[in-house]
Amino acid sequence: MFETLQNLICDQLGVEAEQVTLETSFLNDLHCDSLELIELINTVEEEFEIDEIPEETLGELKTVGDLVEYLENNK
Repeated sequence: MFETLQNLICDQLGVEAEQVTLETSFLNDLHCDSLELIELINTVEEEFEIDEIPEETLGELKTVGDLVEYLENNK
């Protein structure tokens, strides 16, 4: 799951795979603005065939690891 997510992040944000770890912060490390994050989340929802991630949960997804954990618990 992490590798798929890592590839999506690299493709969508134009970063290298080495920059994307479980500890990587969307804001601080990847400099993701809110629009980029929403677009990324939409892509993740489609790729992993999950329902829309609730808005209140989006605020809690600070790192790639947070998103992986959410996906594992809601698949």
